[in-house]
Amino acid sequence: MAVQTGLGEPRGPWFISPDLDQHGNVRCPVPDPGSRGRRWRRRLLFALAVVALSTVSGGLAGGYVAQQNHTPGPAASAAAPVPPDLVNAAAKVTPGVVSVLVNGPGGAATGSGFAIDDLQHIITNDHIVARGNGSAVTVETPDGRRMEATVVGRDANSDIAVLKVPPDAHLSPLQLAKPGGTRVGESVLAVGSPLGLPGTVTAGIVSALDRPVKLGNARHTAVQTDASINPGNSGGPLVNARGEVVGVNTAIATIDGNGSIGIGFAIPIEQAQQVADGIIGKGG
Repeated sequence: MAVQTGLGEPRGPWFISPDLDQHGNVRCPVPDPGSRGRRWRRRLLFALAVVALSTVSGGLAGGYVAQQNHTPGPAASAAAPVPPDLVNAAAKVTPGVVSVLVNGPGGAATGSGFAIDDLQHIITNDHIVARGNGSAVTVETPDGRRMEATVVGRDANSDIAVLKVPPDAHLSPLQLAKPGGTRVGESVLAVGSPLGLPGTVTAGIVSALDRPVKLGNARHTAVQTDASINPGNSGGPLVNARGEVVGVNTAIATIDGNGSIGIGFAIPIEQAQQVADGIIGKGG
C-alpha cells in the first residue's frame, strides 16, 4: 500500500517529560551507596505485603464466584461494552463531519471539519486551509463524495476557518454545547480523519479546562483531552456524550515528535463559534 504523505502535521506545545533531559534521554540520578540496604528492605516488605494482599483478595474473589451459582460464559471475559451514550453520540455527529483536503504551493494537507448550520457552513482549522495558499479546498462528505468548498474566511490568530459547500452536500449540522457546560472528567469523542481515515472516532475524557497553550504565534486557553488526536484530526469536533460539540481539535503534545501521547487540545466551542459567526457575517 502506498505511503500517504502530506496528512497534516502535529501542532501545539512541545512536551518534554520531567523524566527526560533536553535531549530526550532518561535522567540517571547518581546512586547513594548507603541507600542499597534501605532499598532492599523496602522491596522485601513490599513483596510480603503483595503476597498477603494477593492471598486475601484471592479468598474474597473465590467467595464471590462461589456465590454466583453459574459458570461465566464467553461474554463475561469479553471487554467491557462501550457506553450506549457514546455509541449514540457517534451516530449523531458523524453525518456532519467531513474530511478537508488541500493541495497547493504550501504542500498537501488533510484535516477535518464539521457543519454548523443548514446553509452548509463548515468550521475547520486555519492551519489546514493555509497550506493551500489560496488554492482550491476539497471536502469529502461522509458518503464519500468530493466537492469543491468555498473559503468564506480565515482567522489565523484563533486558528479557525469557515468553508461552505453546495446545498446538495446534505450535511447534518452539529449541535454546539452551551458555554460553561463542559466539565473535567466527562466523556468525549474526537471525530475526524486522522491519517486520512475518514469517519474515525476515538474516546476519552476532558482532562482539563482553560489550559494555556501556544498555537503559532498566539496564546490560547484550550480544552485538554486524552482522546486520541493525530494528524488529520485538526478541525474536527470534540463532542460530549450528548453529541454536542465542546471544542475544535487543533493540537497535540508530543515527545520527540512521535505522535499522540494522550494529550490533545481543542479550541473551546464558544471561542470557535464567536470567530465563525464573525467570519460568516462578513463573508456570507
